[in-house]
Amino acid sequence: MELKKLLVGVENYKIKGDENLDIKKVESNSKKVVPGSLFVAIKGYDFDGHVYVEEAIKAGATAVMLDISADFSKIKITKGVTVIITDDTRKALARVSCNYFGNPSKYFKLIGVTGTKGKTTTTYMIKSILEKAGYKVGLIGTIANYIGDECLGYSSRTTPESLELQELFYKMAKAKMDYVVMEVSSQSLKLNRVEGCNFDYGVFTNLYKDHISTKEHADMNEYFESKLKLFQMCPQAFINSDDFKCNKIIKGAPNCSIKTYAVDNKADLLAKDITITNVSVDFKVKIGQKNERVKVNIPGRYSVYNALAAISVANAIGVDPEKIKEGLDNIIVPGRNELVANKQELAIMIDYAHTAESLENILQATKTYTPGRVICVFGCGGDRDKEKRPRMGEVAGRLADYTIVTTDNPRTEKPADIIAEIEAGISKTKGKYEVVEDRTEAIEKAIKMMNKRDIVILAGKGHEVYQEINGEKFPYDEREIIKNILGENK
Repeated sequence: MELKKLLVGVENYKIKGDENLDIKKVESNSKKVVPGSLFVAIKGYDFDGHVYVEEAIKAGATAVMLDISADFSKIKITKGVTVIITDDTRKALARVSCNYFGNPSKYFKLIGVTGTKGKTTTTYMIKSILEKAGYKVGLIGTIANYIGDECLGYSSRTTPESLELQELFYKMAKAKMDYVVMEVSSQSLKLNRVEGCNFDYGVFTNLYKDHISTKEHADMNEYFESKLKLFQMCPQAFINSDDFKCNKIIKGAPNCSIKTYAVDNKADLLAKDITITNVSVDFKVKIGQKNERVKVNIPGRYSVYNALAAISVANAIGVDPEKIKEGLDNIIVPGRNELVANKQELAIMIDYAHTAESLENILQATKTYTPGRVICVFGCGGDRDKEKRPRMGEVAGRLADYTIVTTDNPRTEKPADIIAEIEAGISKTKGKYEVVEDRTEAIEKAIKMMNKRDIVILAGKGHEVYQEINGEKFPYDEREIIKNILGENK
């Protein structure tokens, strides 16, 4: 593709060289550059792509895109290489990627879901409903990416970098998906990964304190403003009016047609007569012109909100009420209220709860139906929001019958330091707890102390099948850990 065609829509760029170059490939990773490539240098939190410009040119890049903030005195450009300078190479990469893959998101209906909690479950619910209605559906999110029933592998991040994202869209368009539903993280919005995407619908689940750190968001205002961008990009949206940011979204996205859903407040779609059991939740809601009773086999009040969000989208599309109910019935989302089957019939649940609010939700929900003790095993991730650590400790100490504080993904931090910050919160309560730094030992301790009346909740890792330590991801699947402990892997 001609370089000038790749640059359509890129803002405030200057070019030195041949804009009629035939570009064979677009890359932001110098190791993947082939002869004839356009290399886009991205400044990340840990690495600066401008350091690899010379390496990219040696590998055959005939054009390079640089950020205006780069130190050009340290960058050596070989004669004959075309140079493009932009205000924001990450944003420019998104536009270039759209152009390179032919703006694929215009060939299907794109549904974006954002919020602190519930994104994954809501996307799975939407996908299930639309598939029951006969549509071909792609999914992009935290757990994995799918083209219909085909899993493309586990995800490394909630929303892929723009080049990878547009390539996924291209594959989905080629496979003739009718709809693509994707989780849209605040980070992807802040860093312009979804720039140029043609969103048809947006969904807002909720906003809680999370992702506040030097590598994520400076404060809650920036966190919210990042999420708000989605609703400035789509013509129609559905938002949770029980959330305190509802009115701010409506005011901040005046060109978006917004409808609301809720449990407590006035809304366009309201859940009534809610019943929560130990295995499901059901409620009444208006679908089409009739009040229908909907059942979801994920217990907890938050499941009602996720289902309402999915129903809102389905209503707008015009899905038959029976198909909506079928799509929500027997929905399974890996790592979300996931009970691990075992021969001893012990209640061992894996859940992705990694904030104070999500931990409180899962503990409160399980306490209502568990005849014995609620035993909680959790830790906190390193290099992330430190303020939530004592808050999560306080929640566990207050609600769990017994807590084992352990390691999550320590990343570059010392596990003991993270645990100490959790202890600062839990020690303020009267809750019984102990520290077992090794996560496998902590899980084994919890299982060995339980009986069939108890439930063990392994919180924090959910769908993840790795543990991240000092920049390296080691295989770690809690389902396999449980089987090993119970002697069921022999």
